Amino acid sequence: MNDPVLAFAALLTPEGRALLDEVRGTDPAKELAVATRLRRDHPADLVSAALGQARLRQRAAAAKFTPEDADRMFFTPNGFEQSTRTSVATYRAARLLDLGVTSVADLCCGIGGDAIALARAGVRVLAVDRDPLTVAVARANAEALGLAELIEVREADVTEVDTSAYDAVFVDPARRGGRGRIFDPEAYSPPLSWAIGAATTAPLAALKIAPGVPHEAIPAAAEAEWISDGGDVKEAVLWFGTGVQAGAVRATLLPGPRVLHGRGLPDPEVRSVGRYLYEPDGAVIRAHLVAEVAEEVGGGLVDETIAYVTADELRPTAYASAYEITDQLPFGVKKLKALLREREVGVLTVKKRGSAVEPEELRRKVKPQGPNSATVFLTRVAGAPAMLIGRPV
Repeated sequence: MNDPVLAFAALLTPEGRALLDEVRGTDPAKELAVATRLRRDHPADLVSAALGQARLRQRAAAAKFTPEDADRMFFTPNGFEQSTRTSVATYRAARLLDLGVTSVADLCCGIGGDAIALARAGVRVLAVDRDPLTVAVARANAEALGLAELIEVREADVTEVDTSAYDAVFVDPARRGGRGRIFDPEAYSPPLSWAIGAATTAPLAALKIAPGVPHEAIPAAAEAEWISDGGDVKEAVLWFGTGVQAGAVRATLLPGPRVLHGRGLPDPEVRSVGRYLYEPDGAVIRAHLVAEVAEEVGGGLVDETIAYVTADELRPTAYASAYEITDQLPFGVKKLKALLREREVGVLTVKKRGSAVEPEELRRKVKPQGPNSATVFLTRVAGAPAMLIGRPV
């Protein structure tokens, strides 16, 4: 079947749903045998579509959605890749709710992950996308999760949609193309400049962008927020109309949320390595808030270009992982191998910042053996390649 929308619609028929139930949880190693058996009684393209959904549902349950939701939802490969993780979407919906929002125009809605979180918070949503298959999937997801009364899914060009009837606008431009991720914000679909224009004309708006966006590309009128979940940086959001001072910066760590606000501090001073090393959360680093962490723990940088903070005292912080440093050595594989052998280290965690050495390559060369564990940081200390050995606190 050449039409992807018709092929997807076939999955929503009684025969398609029965096939989805039958292939649920199929072991990838047994997929060929399952497909061969099912094609005796069902169209080959329908069997392929059902098995494809089963694979995507397994990936979604493992990475972004709860197993309960993933088992009922529908996905496209690209839609899954660009969808927002449930924990992040739920956090953002809660913030919009706290800001008094009762209705949102979700532009570039994709398969509907953000629309679902908003609707579950009681917010009325207009979900818009221009791709017919994506729209069909988003509509099916709203129905599958019992949220169709709160989510209107519309196939349209988002640049032509009137959003004046909604309290807020949420824009999530496509950041993937035929060759993978798109790093130029003006190559987003729609371009970042259009999305910013749409955001600034709405009463309140949130614009989701890649976390690696250059700070100079952020408009002065926006509040910029970087979000991580479980230590993994997931996205940046530009907020407009929230009442927060323009140009404000925050790092939000999930679960929690734990929020670190920027205070415009100068860069920390470089100092000698102390007893403790702090590794700031990725959202803190992306938000350029390492100075706020350094002030919190009473520390300084190991190098002016490296986002590792060192201090003599252990101070608890929600925004960085702490390690007790036992050894500091100039970089050298032989030296590290000898030290690990002496300490009987068999489990070695390799972290790096400012080093070209690949962790797996180093691990192969030092061949750790023994009952103990350690962490080695490959970095620079005052400009020189160095190894810091320690353990998590």
